[in-house]
Order: sequence, then structure tokens, then C-alpha cells
Amino acid sequence: MSHLSPSELSILLVEPSDTQRKIIISRLQQEGVHAISTAASLAEARESLLRHKPDLVASAMHYADGDALELLDWVKGNREYQDVQFMLVSSEWRQEQLEIFRQSGVVAILPKPFSKDHLGKALNATIDLLSHDELDLSHYDVQDLRVLVVDDSRMARNHIRRTISNLGMRQIVEAADGAEAIALMQEQMFDLVITDYNMPSVDGLALTQFIRNQSQQSHIPILMVSSEANEAHLSNVAQAGVNALCDKPFEPQWVKKILYTLLEDQH
Repeated sequence: MSHLSPSELSILLVEPSDTQRKIIISRLQQEGVHAISTAASLAEARESLLRHKPDLVASAMHYADGDALELLDWVKGNREYQDVQFMLVSSEWRQEQLEIFRQSGVVAILPKPFSKDHLGKALNATIDLLSHDELDLSHYDVQDLRVLVVDDSRMARNHIRRTISNLGMRQIVEAADGAEAIALMQEQMFDLVITDYNMPSVDGLALTQFIRNQSQQSHIPILMVSSEANEAHLSNVAQAGVNALCDKPFEPQWVKKILYTLLEDQH
């Protein structure tokens, strides 16, 4: 296992406010991060990324010449930066504004102002995504596990793939929605399904119901990844037979614990 420390992290901070930049830099330094470059605009952020690839981009929501979503799309759409993690730091509280970031596979969404705890968790999640910490299972070779990842967001699928690849999983098949997942499950066997809740046509609930009631793989463990806070929806999902629920954005160490429990409990 290789594991980084905060002092080894390289961070690009994109924040138009001088005051906020100073506050966030100070907080990062208190956590042991010292390789910090800064940008005040979308153009400066792109220039900085072209000069040097950081481990993590920590970005405000809005700049004079664009916003965090434009920068996130640029980073995630460029193959060279696929493994750069992205964290939003924003005073935005409206769920509909934050939802697209949750769905895109950001490593964390920090409020303004954020606490030491918030920042520590976000940095740990980044370190976990950059490290390799293989699952040690009694009954499986983790590299032989056949995993089906179902999410209508390509960026979210990439984020999940990266997280579970770091746990040692190599046989990963992707589906863009529940309908595609059902077709795949009718053709091949899997050991684990990781699915989003909100998807067009066939959502995570309908997929779970199909697996439990109509498929030849009715006992397969299902981990649902959701930003859905509606308790009635989550209750329906649990009753349908989901084994575990995980928030978006999720913390890799939490995912590791869930998967360890799910896969060990099969025996």
C-alpha cells in the first residue's frame, strides 16, 4: 500500500477574492499542505493547469469570467487531467445548484465558512483517491471481482471506477442507465453492483427491483450511491433490497468499509 500525506499534496486554489484566498491558504497550511498555487479567474486556472498538473483543484463557485462548472468540465474533459480531483468551496446552499457537482464526482463540497473537520475530510478523501489501499478479503481475490457500475453521468462513473480501482478491483463494466445494466446482467454474471439512484428511464430503484425479483443474480450485493435526501425514496430503496447506501460525494475510506462488510458478509 502506498499512502500520501497532506504535505505531499499539490493544490490549485481558484478563488477571485483576495481575502478568501488568504483564509483558505492559511487553513490548508494548518493541515500541512504547502504546495499551493492560486488563480483568480477561469483563464488563470487554465493557464496554471497547463503549466503544472496539481493533485486537487479547490474552486469557488463563481469567477468574473466563468464558473466552477466550466472549469470542472474542462478538467474532466481533458484526458491528461482525468486523475486530478476537484473540490467545490462555496456559500451556495440550494440543492439544485449543488446537485450537478455531486453527480459529477467531485471529491467534496465545502461550505463557506468551512470547519477544520470539513477540510480534513476532504483532504483525506483526495489522498485516498490518489493512494492504493487494496481490499483484503477472506473469500475473494479482489482483482477477480466482477463489478457493474451504473450511473448516467460519465464523470461520476469515472470517479467510482477510480475509487474501486484503488481498492484493487480490475474487472469493471460500466452502464449508462438501469436499462443498459439489465441488458448486461442478462448476458454476464457479476459479484457486485454499484448504482446511482437518479437515472432516466430505469432508475436505481427499478434496477434493484429487477435484480431482486427477475434476474438470475438475485442475491448479488447492491451498493447505491445517491445524493437523494428524500427519506421516502430512500425507504423504498431499502425495502427493494439495496444492501447499502452511500452519499454523493462519497469518501473512499467509507466506501472501502461498506464494500468490505458487503463482500465478507456473503459468506
